[in-house]
Amino acid sequence: MQSAPVTKYRPFPPVNLPHRQWPGRTLTHPPIWCSVDLRDGNQALAQPMSVEEKLEYFEMLVKIGFKEIEVGFPSASQIEFDFCRRLIEENRIPDDVAIQILCQCREELITRSIEALRGAKNAIFHLYNSTSPAQRKHVFNATRADIVKIATDGTAWVKKHSAPLVAAGTRMRFEYSPESFCSTELDFALEICEAVTDVWQPTRKDKIILNLPATVEYATPNVHADQIEWMCTHLTRRDRTIVSLHTHNDRGTGIAATELALLAGADRVEGTLFGNGERTGNLDVVTVALNLYTQGVHPGLDFSDINSIREVYERTTRLEVPARAPYAGELTFTAFSGSHQDAIKKSWAAQKPADPWDVLYIPIDPADIGRSYKAIIRINSQSGKGGVAYVLESDFGYSLPKAMHKEIGKIINDVADRKGTELTSDEVHAVFLSEYLERTSPIVLQHFKTTERDSAVKCEATLTLDDETHHLIGTGNGPIDAFVHAIDAIEIPKFEVLSYAEHSLGKGSEARAVSYIQIKTERNLTLYGAGIDTNIELASIKAIVSALNRVLAKK
Repeated sequence: MQSAPVTKYRPFPPVNLPHRQWPGRTLTHPPIWCSVDLRDGNQALAQPMSVEEKLEYFEMLVKIGFKEIEVGFPSASQIEFDFCRRLIEENRIPDDVAIQILCQCREELITRSIEALRGAKNAIFHLYNSTSPAQRKHVFNATRADIVKIATDGTAWVKKHSAPLVAAGTRMRFEYSPESFCSTELDFALEICEAVTDVWQPTRKDKIILNLPATVEYATPNVHADQIEWMCTHLTRRDRTIVSLHTHNDRGTGIAATELALLAGADRVEGTLFGNGERTGNLDVVTVALNLYTQGVHPGLDFSDINSIREVYERTTRLEVPARAPYAGELTFTAFSGSHQDAIKKSWAAQKPADPWDVLYIPIDPADIGRSYKAIIRINSQSGKGGVAYVLESDFGYSLPKAMHKEIGKIINDVADRKGTELTSDEVHAVFLSEYLERTSPIVLQHFKTTERDSAVKCEATLTLDDETHHLIGTGNGPIDAFVHAIDAIEIPKFEVLSYAEHSLGKGSEARAVSYIQIKTERNLTLYGAGIDTNIELASIKAIVSALNRVLAKK
């Protein structure tokens, strides 16, 4: 970092809005919601969703209650085009849901996008071009007039080429985004939005959507609210305009910026579930919607089963909702502090069903979103994988790999279900030992030794399987690989090693090594084994035996 004074960066200029009204307002109704998970969210994934995953995700968004869903960029790729066509041709879009597509201001791309929408009942054509001074200078080398012409030409092409669809019965709405709005001069943002509106000619019944994106978050949320209020008060056809928000989260204040901008007069919000998006992400729609709910305003979206929504999200995006994320995180309703736990218990006991919710430290009734309160040091059938992993690490020193949390969490929950009461941390530990570290049948490791020759490792192992002794020899690029080749000689399910982790347990001369190894059998059974020994090499071999014994127990 630069030492003070900081000259590398400049403060974002404030908006001259002496009579701003938004600070004194209260949110009393939800905005129009538009999910951009399948476009903006999907393009930000290291591994984009498959078509089948996108279909499942689309159905989930419909079930949640989204009436506007941006489904892709059909002119950008054949996959995006085909997905749009499949939604329409297979009649997967409810009559009251509009699909939205994104397109640049180029005629050949616009005609391709219009082709993708053929046969849709409700569609929103989302057109954009960049408008900020930096974009004009460095990317386009264009004047203001040049940028306005790009936008108005694009709008005219959309109007022209969508006419046959409208004649055939499609309700075609139009959305325009001056990309990088928040870093564009307000007078120019207004000028280009007015020019586009002149071309489109909206009515009070069929309004234009002017989307004002914080493409990169540069300023504090109050500045964004000022920008939105300034635009709302200067648009000449405000009664024919839906002002839309699309905030990103570069400063970590995308949610606050959206809430203040709604106070400033915006009508519509674009975002993604749990905030997935480029860089630090898009707006987290779940959080904004449930923030409204906790203020007595129903958001018009149904998050009453947030766990199943999170499961689909994590499985299809290969992302994880952070443990402390609002409302949906694994540890959202978890208090580590004893004083917090005590206050929660007492205020919860005093809560009457007919009274307004007023439980200390918990701003929403977890039951309203299909969750339950749990203190992390108290493990029962409702405890999550994060809670079990925390107990094993904080009380006993086992730092389990992240992917192992779900596996051990399910085992502990099953035990708690059978017992019908809470499990103490010692009971959790006992289950872990029994399931992983003390499992010694049907395979028992009697002896293991390695020798190195050239670049290879040779192992000699003696083990018993169902009381029959086997003397094995194997060679590999390391002890684990050599043992895997050696054990291949006996009749057990074929398997491969997927992952390996280890750490020390304890300190000094008493320290031992703990190894965790994940294997996958030829029948696609994936599970972990664990081993512990003063010798790290032997700990890993014991972990493989542990995993195989667990496989054979399931068989």
